[in-house]
Amino acid sequence: MSSQELVTLNVGGKVYTTRVSTIKQFPASRLARMLDGKDQEFKTVADQIFVDRDGILFSFILDFLRTQQLLLPTDFSDYFRLQREAVFYELDSLVDLLNQELLHAKPVLLEVHFLCRNTQAFFRIFGSCSKTIEMLTEKITVFLEQPSWSTNSLPQMTLLPLPPQRPSYHDLVFQCGSLSTSDNQTGIRYVSIKPDNRKLANGANVLGLLMDTLLKEGFRLVSTRTASSEDKMECYIFERMKTPQALAVNKTLNPETTIIPEQAQNRK
Repeated sequence: MSSQELVTLNVGGKVYTTRVSTIKQFPASRLARMLDGKDQEFKTVADQIFVDRDGILFSFILDFLRTQQLLLPTDFSDYFRLQREAVFYELDSLVDLLNQELLHAKPVLLEVHFLCRNTQAFFRIFGSCSKTIEMLTEKITVFLEQPSWSTNSLPQMTLLPLPPQRPSYHDLVFQCGSLSTSDNQTGIRYVSIKPDNRKLANGANVLGLLMDTLLKEGFRLVSTRTASSEDKMECYIFERMKTPQALAVNKTLNPETTIIPEQAQNRK
């Protein structure tokens, strides 16, 4: 295969090499037209066509060009952003397929299991979308109170930050409150949830802050139940729809094509 049959693209720092014929699968698209070098959005640098767009999402764009099929991971949730990229590249067929996915998108479900026992509180969060669990993992920090020794040999308490435990991609575990260490010393675990800077040890307070965080992330509480009557473990079930609310029909495209309003203005 000659070098003239290949093209290399640097999309937001991610480098992709593919056939020229792959890029030209949809001749009316902006990607196909970029090969003539007349579109100012695309710059050629060191034999690579640079595109200042999302490089990770472009992998799905390129897969669609190669197969003309929309195949996404089971926990994919960035339909809104991928649709925006499809609009930018003027891939109307991909926009239509994404509309179908959006219409049938299942909600993101989240279960918060809460157990308060004596002075300790245990939390376990299960999510149908691993990216939601990753988002919470980045927000939640557990601080373990530990003694340290100063130069005058007097003990001082320091807080050691720890991430929540991740038993799997779809759940995380953490706890707060007083606990006994191996040397029979009592320590305290505090929990902080960004952007709130407080460090909370009381389980009920942590639960309240966690629920407030989920509500701000677009979740809604749909039900509560007792997960374990023996341990009196409480279970709170949240739901968030994947389908974005702000969608509008652009009459200049296919009548069934729905795109983002601000992108529609850019296309006029």
